[in-house]
Amino acid sequence: MLALYVTVLLMAVTTLLIWSIPFWLQVLGLLLCLLHAAWVMPSRILLCRGSSWVGLRHDQQGWSLWSRRAGWQPIQLRPDSLALPLVVVLRFKVPGDWFARGVCIPRGAMPLDQHRRLRLRLKFSRRRWAEPE
Repeated sequence: MLALYVTVLLMAVTTLLIWSIPFWLQVLGLLLCLLHAAWVMPSRILLCRGSSWVGLRHDQQGWSLWSRRAGWQPIQLRPDSLALPLVVVLRFKVPGDWFARGVCIPRGAMPLDQHRRLRLRLKFSRRRWAEPE
């Protein structure tokens, strides 16, 4: 994930520097790229913030995500979640929040058999879009 993010960030910075656009627009674009990296890297890629989602479970009550700050929180999976062989993208909504969020789980983040079971459960679970109880 880190290598992919840094590669995309470098492509964005290179594009900003190559385009013949006004200097102030280049500086603004580079500043936005830097701010985005400062916000995304610790919380979504390095997972070192207390609010980072670092655990996932499914039981009789439904799906839950775990963070160091809030512990286990029930979530509602969204229909635009994606389960591919190399990556699982969970789109979810925490009860009480207005917007949906996403978590990317690459294949190497867990043992292969667990990743495979997660993909199968996401594809064939009967109540995967149900509200948490």
